[in-house]
Amino acid sequence: MTDKKYPYVNHMNILHNPLEVIDIQSLVQSCTDQWYNQTLCQVNDSVVRLGILHGEYHWHKHDNEDEFFFTLDGKLIIDIEGQDSVELGPQQGYVIPKGVVHKTRAPEKTLVLMMETAAIIPTGDV
Repeated sequence: MTDKKYPYVNHMNILHNPLEVIDIQSLVQSCTDQWYNQTLCQVNDSVVRLGILHGEYHWHKHDNEDEFFFTLDGKLIIDIEGQDSVELGPQQGYVIPKGVVHKTRAPEKTLVLMMETAAIIPTGDV
């Protein structure tokens, strides 16, 4: 679903059940969106999401949830309010604690896995 306020495509539905193979490459090949987020599966009270990203997200925060980003391919830059930016290359991860204002940028097509609670709102808390 595309949020009318933001140009991102966020699919919150859980794409795979337990005991199913998750084929990320097929999702990447079929993606035509510049900023795409798909929930792959649920693990206990959290979800694993795939981000296919190119461009810049907006500044936001999550009051009650931490976020974990793990770059599979490309380069993810995480800007953190009041701190230096963090740059993640392939096979690198980073946790943004709840309440921290941040935004993500991908100067090239980048594949990212995100782990967060199932209740999180990707565009942030108001």
